[in-house]
Parts: sequence; C-alpha cells; structure tokens
Amino acid sequence: MKAIVLHGEKEPLVLQDVPAPQLGNREALIRVKAAAFNRRDWWIQQGQYAGLKFPIILGSDGAGIVEAVGAGADNAWIGKAVIINPSIEWGAHEGFQQKTSSILGLPQDGTFAEYVRVPVENLHEKPRHLSFEEAAALPLGGLTAYRSLFSRANLVAGEKVLIVGIGGGVASFALQWALHVDAEVYVTSGSPIKIEQAIALGAKGGVLYTDENWSQQLREDAGGFDVIVDSALGDGFAHHLDLANPGGRIVFFGGTAGNIPPLNARKIFWKQLSILGSTMGSPRDFSHMLRFVNDHRIKPMVDSVYPLEDAEAAIRNMDNSSQFGKIVLSLESLHS
Repeated sequence: MKAIVLHGEKEPLVLQDVPAPQLGNREALIRVKAAAFNRRDWWIQQGQYAGLKFPIILGSDGAGIVEAVGAGADNAWIGKAVIINPSIEWGAHEGFQQKTSSILGLPQDGTFAEYVRVPVENLHEKPRHLSFEEAAALPLGGLTAYRSLFSRANLVAGEKVLIVGIGGGVASFALQWALHVDAEVYVTSGSPIKIEQAIALGAKGGVLYTDENWSQQLREDAGGFDVIVDSALGDGFAHHLDLANPGGRIVFFGGTAGNIPPLNARKIFWKQLSILGSTMGSPRDFSHMLRFVNDHRIKPMVDSVYPLEDAEAAIRNMDNSSQFGKIVLSLESLHS
C-alpha cells in the first residue's frame, strides 16, 4: 500500500510503498478516505516529542471504510463509513488515561496511508452530514477541546470564555463548541486576520497577544472570564489569574510557549480558581462529542485539503501557524 513515511528527525514526509497492516484480535482494517494533521505531527517531525521512533507513518485523525475485521470483532462493521477515535487504550478511569494509553500515529502507525488498523472499539459511524474530509478533521482536536471545555472546565451556557491562540485545530474546535452552548467567547492571536475570522464565526472580540497590554485590553472589553482555554503557557499564563472571574476555571493542554511562570497563589485561593490539566479524552468524551456534533450538525473548520502525495507541502503550512482550522489529506486519488 501507499503511505506517507517519516524516516527521521527533520526529514521530509515521503510517499512510498509499505506492507499493509496485519490484523490482530478485535482489530479493524480501515481503507482511509481522508486524514488530517495535528500539531503533534509537526512536533514529531521536528524531533521534539516523547517516544520517537522511525520509520513511522504519522496521522492520528482519519475517516474511511471498514474493509475487514479480526477475530472477535463484529462483522457488521465491514463496509461501514467510520471515524476513528485516536485515543488508544484509555483505560478504566474516566478522570485520567492509564500509563499504557497512546495516540494513533506514534508509537503505532497512523492514518497517513491507504490502510490503517485500529481496535474495533475505536470505531464510530461517520456523522452523515460530514464529508470524509470534514470527518477526518474532527477526532483528536475535537476530542481535546471537548474534554477541556466540558469534562474538565464544566462550561455551561451563558458563561464567558477566553480562547488563547485562535486558529489552530484545538482552539478552533473550542470556539465552535463554546458558541454552540451559547457561551460568550473572546480570543487572542498573533494575527489580526485570525481575530477577524473568529469574530466572523461568532466570537465577541479578540486582542493581539503580541501587544504589551493585551490583558488590560481584555479586561476593558470583557470584564473577566469564567473559563480560559490555553495551549501555550509561558509568561502570559500569569495574566490568566487576573482575567479569571471568581470561581473561574483555567484549563490547558499544551505548553508551546514554555512552562507556567511563578504565580501569585493568593489570587488562586482567594478567587477560588481551578487550574486544570487536560489531554485527549476518554471513550465517553468521544461519544459525547459525536452526539454534540450530530445534534448541532456542526462542520469542522477545514483550512485546506491536499492530496496524500503532497503531505510534505501540507505540513509546511504549520511552520508559521498560518492555518485557521485543520489541514486535511485526501486519499481519493489513490482509490479512484
């Protein structure tokens, strides 16, 4: 089969022939129709991710058709259009993943290939209102945003939300999820264009985090926030304590700008703030997210679609974070 393979740190993504996956018990073979990038793929290519191994077929997100199932799996899945939950072996606890949990695309070969194998319990029927490209954009980013907002921060209708760094996949989903529960959403970005795009989608306003007084601007515009969603950390994180309303929840799932700086703990306990870590999501989170998407007929924001063979050109869009929404790979040309 054809697959996109990464052979080492800072090596280009290359299209080549590789053996098709061999199914084990309770596994399914998916003919991939579309796959999507996450920032995780970029970090792996840069050699800045835990547990690196090469060669590896990247890709956590995918949608396609079930071609076969292994022993112990329900044959009724064969021929169905599915979306893949990339959170492998989450474990028995709803509150946290077990130590052996992993994400599709490292250490196990992922979705940037004609075929991928996954545990049958990670299959869900593709939402009918979504194309394969739209469905492929949803899994990891959508799941991370859903768990962060609802399972961890317990967002409810009418609350005020700040999303830090709008434009990336998870932040874009957080915007969509929050708007669909009638939250009042503000954003930050390093790009005026991305702020304008967020406002066009329904955000109340936004500021440039490159401005020295960005937090003061937000206080003047919005007053304060019940939920703050952050994937950057770094020095700017300290401002969240001032921006949070009493009882506010600050949830984060990444640290691209560095670590959490020294914080004034008195602000945390006096305002009854919660600082919450989150990553991926449980099987229940994924099921609830799909129900949410189906009930509201939400379509993920797709920035661009590339043929599989142009994967290296596609990932270069992430070098300067120019995308708004997800970058998707289509495999239609391989199956035609």
